[in-house]
Parts: sequence; structure tokens; C-alpha cells
Amino acid sequence: MALANVTLEILRDADDKAAAIKAEADAEIVKINADADAKIAELKEKEEKRLKEAIERLGRQEMSSAELESKKIVLAKKKEVLAEAFDSALDGLVKAPSDVKLRQYKAMVESAKKIIENPTALMSQNDKFTAEELGVKAVKTDGRISSGLILQNEDGTIEVDMQYETLLQTIWDRDVKAVSDILFG
Repeated sequence: MALANVTLEILRDADDKAAAIKAEADAEIVKINADADAKIAELKEKEEKRLKEAIERLGRQEMSSAELESKKIVLAKKKEVLAEAFDSALDGLVKAPSDVKLRQYKAMVESAKKIIENPTALMSQNDKFTAEELGVKAVKTDGRISSGLILQNEDGTIEVDMQYETLLQTIWDRDVKAVSDILFG
């Protein structure tokens, strides 16, 4: 019986050690699983944060892109309106009645006489003013001129360009911001 007791004792001792090892292994498995779950949760949280930031960034980029496109469309429309305003102003000058044009041309001649004493006036074939009416030495027609005057000295070396389009473009370039503010302000 002693051998049976010793065997039983050895088996009990082995079972106890096996149970202790199994308990230790189970505890290690629980710890490993807990560490893995914590690591997974941490990685998942980081990935969700990164994804959220990426979505927000894309949203901002999309909004910015839409705003830029909107500004481009508005700017193109404003340029179109400004071009129409320029063309309308020029058309109004070109189609002005003869008496209005004569007054304007005389003022141009007086202004140019500060530079050219006795100028020759080059003007459109559509204008029929005489040298006497304008107060110039002579009048010549020039097919390049649609309206307004070009005033020259006697030998043609000095020229003052007072065509409506030239004058309007000069004023326009100088004051386009003010015109834009009036139209769109």
C-alpha cells in the first residue's frame, strides 16, 4: 500500500503542479489577451482619429476648392460686366450727336495746343468737321480712327492720340478699381 500511496501522492503533486501551471498559463493568456485588446483598442483609436482628420481635411479642401471655383466664376462675370460697361461707354462716345462731338473735339484741340501750337487733326472718315470748326491748321481723314482725334505737329514727329478708345482705355486702366467698386460695391 505504501507504493500506491506514494503513487497517489506523486499523482496529486503532479495534478497540483499541472493545475498551478494551467492557472499560471490561463492568467498569462488573460494578460496577453488584455494587452492585445488594449493594443488593438489603441491602434483602432489612432486609426479612427487619423481617419476623422483625413475626412475633415478633405472636407476643408473640398470647401476651399468650391469657394475658389465660385470666386473664379464671380470674377469672370465681373470682368464680363466691366467689358460690357467699357464697350457701352465707348459706343456712347462714338455715336454721340455731331454737336456733342464738335464740343469734345474742340476741347481736345485746346488741350493739345499746350503741346502742339498749330496742330493738324486726323479724324474718322465719318466725322465731317472742318479745320475752322475745330480750330486746327488742317483736317485729314484716317481709316484707322473710328472716333476722336489724333493731333500732329507740322512734320508729324509729335502726335497726341485723343481717340475716344485711347482716352477711355487710359481712364479705365487708371480707375477700373473705382468703377468696379461702384458696380459691385
